[in-house]
Amino acid sequence: MQTTDRPPPPALADILGVVRRYWGFDRLRPLQEQAIRAGLEQRDSVVVMPTGGGKSLCYQVPPALAERTDIVISPLISLMKDQVDGLRACGYPAAALYSGMDATAVRETERAIAAGQYRLVFVAPERLLTPRFLQLVARLDVRAFAVDEAHCISHWGHDFRPEYRQLAALRARFPRASIHAYTATATERVRQDIADQLRLKDPAVLVGVFDRPNLIYRVVPRVDPERQVLEVLRRHAGQASIVYCISRKDAETIAAALRQQGLRAAHYHAGMEPDDRRHTQDAFAAEHLDVVAATVAFGMGIDRSDVRCVIHAAMPKSIEHYQQETGRAGRDGLEAECVLLYSAADTIRWESLIEKSAADAGAAAEIVGAARELLGHMRHYCTAVVCRHRSLSEYFGQAYTQASCGACDVCLDEVEGLADGTVAAQKILSCVARTGQSFGAEHIVDVLLGANTERVRRWRHEHLSTYGLMKGTNRKALTNMVYQLMDAGLLERTPDERPVLRLTEASWAVLRGQRSVRLLQAKKDLSKTRIAAESWEGVDPGLFDSLRALRRTLAEARGVPPYVLFSDVTLRELARTRPGSAASFLCVRGIGQRKLADLGPPFLKHIADYCREHGLALDAAPGSRPRRVAERPNANQQAAFEMFAKGCSVQQVMRALDRAESTTWAYLTEFVATTHPPDLEPWVDQQTYRTVAQAIEAVGTSYLKPLYDHLGGQVPFNHIRLVVAHVTPAANSTTASGAPSPE
Repeated sequence: MQTTDRPPPPALADILGVVRRYWGFDRLRPLQEQAIRAGLEQRDSVVVMPTGGGKSLCYQVPPALAERTDIVISPLISLMKDQVDGLRACGYPAAALYSGMDATAVRETERAIAAGQYRLVFVAPERLLTPRFLQLVARLDVRAFAVDEAHCISHWGHDFRPEYRQLAALRARFPRASIHAYTATATERVRQDIADQLRLKDPAVLVGVFDRPNLIYRVVPRVDPERQVLEVLRRHAGQASIVYCISRKDAETIAAALRQQGLRAAHYHAGMEPDDRRHTQDAFAAEHLDVVAATVAFGMGIDRSDVRCVIHAAMPKSIEHYQQETGRAGRDGLEAECVLLYSAADTIRWESLIEKSAADAGAAAEIVGAARELLGHMRHYCTAVVCRHRSLSEYFGQAYTQASCGACDVCLDEVEGLADGTVAAQKILSCVARTGQSFGAEHIVDVLLGANTERVRRWRHEHLSTYGLMKGTNRKALTNMVYQLMDAGLLERTPDERPVLRLTEASWAVLRGQRSVRLLQAKKDLSKTRIAAESWEGVDPGLFDSLRALRRTLAEARGVPPYVLFSDVTLRELARTRPGSAASFLCVRGIGQRKLADLGPPFLKHIADYCREHGLALDAAPGSRPRRVAERPNANQQAAFEMFAKGCSVQQVMRALDRAESTTWAYLTEFVATTHPPDLEPWVDQQTYRTVAQAIEAVGTSYLKPLYDHLGGQVPFNHIRLVVAHVTPAANSTTASGAPSPE
């Protein structure tokens, strides 16, 4: 038998043991096991998982299991501190080194790192590459580096940072160490660029499902942004929300308007003093603020998992930015709403900003061209009336097979057209023609509304037949119609310093009545979604609110953000199951041994007191772990289930769905655990089934490695796992890979 220096790979049960001990989860999400094993085997990897998809767990588990120290490169201090706080609350040994720490704290942390007291050390790329830190890493003989937010290394990514390019030096300086790149959003081109820039060697490329079924996407014509933002936020009163703006001034204006309406709101942007930014961020994390109106400077450093609403007051400059920023919502897997207020004016504004930034920075033409291309993709997303979930999935190269997502404005039939869209378009185009195609949008709107302005009088446009033709129309709504015609190619805007509107060939077809036009408007009555209803099923709202208050009180006493203690998912399940003992408390998702000992007493007492006061029974559903919305089978998994139900083999399903073998076996294990078919043929023959079943009885465990050893290595792990899922009632919670667990 051939031997190697490396220890045998750990059993899945060993990995799950670490996950259960620190985080209280008994399952892995799709691709987490593969990513964790890449870390354990020190194979370079590129891991792309959507925000909330569990990336962090992939680099947190390997050093804990291998009892080594790994380095995590992270771009933001706030993100590092939040992650360290969260890990320490779980009993996980982690530390961070960052600017702003006093010299004594730095020395003490470095001594502890050198002594091997931490499993993870978080650093910024700038500190990592200092001679002092490189010497420390060399003494530790670090075997793995995790590069978080790895898209920052690619100029095709949405947040290119030149300092990230220097990380390529890691390969030459630490040739024995593996490098693992993690990001939430990366197209195939960006993934390849990441691998090239980091000089990865034969990396495992693991790309998760980009679709976020718990997010409700809406794109709404922007008419009155302050009023529209307020309307959306009132649907989420008292809940965490973020409003993204293009400029600092916009962020300040919207935050001030929201405060005037009585909302707990603040602004955030890169032009603020660092202490002021930190104060806003800390207040939001501590639930002292409900709303932050911010530029894109706010986002990656926010680890709060219970953001229920993300609003874009204007179009972001790329789909990658949009995916990243909306990814702040619903990270706990519960329902969240994402609303984008769109106008074609946003494209014009971004083009101007791209040109100015390129000129100021002396950017290469290639980078400017990439930015324009990304902007074009974003504009198409806003203007195409197709399922938003489908559009986002296909942009990142993934098929979306569901006929209707049931969670976007298009599929909910909320995209409403003006009844007289063609007539309105003809009036606008006629006005452009009669004013000689020599004026901008603002003047055209003035003429159509019958405005008595100096410029209208100077050009004697009050005598035109189109003067006052749309009098009584809301000015902002009319301006939006003009921009919609530009989006549709029915008007073009000259690139001059003082741009004017011109007709196109398509314009004349509309004016002659040869082409109809659909102009969109915001629908007043929004549909209630099935996602939101399901996530609250069985939850006592009063108990949930009181548990949130208890969490906030305990967090303030400890000086940590509330979500570090428990996520909203855990609180909702506590309010659903109402555990009355330590044993039933431990059965709730997100509660491990450390949190049972630390937080169990106050929460159990609170639940008991609430139930006594309101006449409710404890242990309403003891031991239950209701599946979250995000845990519903995705389209591929559902298709696999249907094929397995017809008796298809693993190879047949692999070929039909173009899935990896490991993924297909995971689907099959979940299918068996969920549906419990009468037998396992054609996947496992009867003799093998009986052999494994007898081994389970003999060994007295359902853990795979002891069974594999007992069987002399003659039965493949996939077959053992399948039989375990079939004969063991608890297999669904201990062996099946493929169900989500929070990050």
